Amino acid sequence: MTSVLDSDQRAAFDRDGYVIVRGFFDPVEIGLLREAMEKDPTISSHVYNRGDAEGAVTRMVTWNHPGDSVYGLAARCAKMVDTMEDVLGGEVYHYHSKLTAKEPYEGGAWEWHQDYGYWYHNGCLFPLMASAMTALDTANRDNGCLQVLRGSHHMGRIEHGLLEGEQVGGDLTRVEEAKKHLELVYCEMAPGDVLFFHCNTLHRSDQNRSANRRWTMISCYNAARNNPYRAHHHPSYTPLSKVPDSAIAAAGLRFGDAGNEDAFLAKATAPAELTKKVGAVFAREQ
Repeated sequence: MTSVLDSDQRAAFDRDGYVIVRGFFDPVEIGLLREAMEKDPTISSHVYNRGDAEGAVTRMVTWNHPGDSVYGLAARCAKMVDTMEDVLGGEVYHYHSKLTAKEPYEGGAWEWHQDYGYWYHNGCLFPLMASAMTALDTANRDNGCLQVLRGSHHMGRIEHGLLEGEQVGGDLTRVEEAKKHLELVYCEMAPGDVLFFHCNTLHRSDQNRSANRRWTMISCYNAARNNPYRAHHHPSYTPLSKVPDSAIAAAGLRFGDAGNEDAFLAKATAPAELTKKVGAVFAREQ
């Protein structure tokens, strides 16, 4: 196992709940990823919208199994998997990936939330989960880059509930209190940069009010030893077939398998199982 994180970056992840690796994907790799997202008919046929409180939308596509597409290989490449296994302390599997596309002037905001605020209700007992956000475009304050509260993962999971629009967010009273103690960081990124963040790290993003789009691919991982105790819309432990880093460029512009419909979540905004009420908390995938 060869993580890309040096000792300082590894310590930063544990301390801050996130770390940005600049140039994780080289220009050839990120060019292929971006072009695949733009041209792959399997992607375009599974796009759905998720609205914010003001009615602005983020275009999204979510898939459970990585496959052999260029974006599947990016999620299975050694540098990605090894880094995830480093931060999560052992074998991981692909929980799901998604495209989040904020278009110019109309891309929606995301409210403060933790990913484990959702995934806890999927039957994952422990917060042994993390995500890797790959910048397909330049992401900055103007076009709605991700914001994090540094060190917020140490708070543990907070309550989440249904907000205005089509989102579930964290308890706003607790979030506002956390903001008094923790630094708010704008994670500005260049194409090819990857943000690794813990599943309990509080994060959000603003609407895209600029002339530039903000597309990202987020690959999420669960520890193999944290196999969900019940079936849900994201997969139970599935052994991950790691590929060499060179596989991405070697594959070229390889699209997904349009016949593998079970890999993708439905375009519907939220089937009933995704909006299941647990006490006063709704578990709904972003």
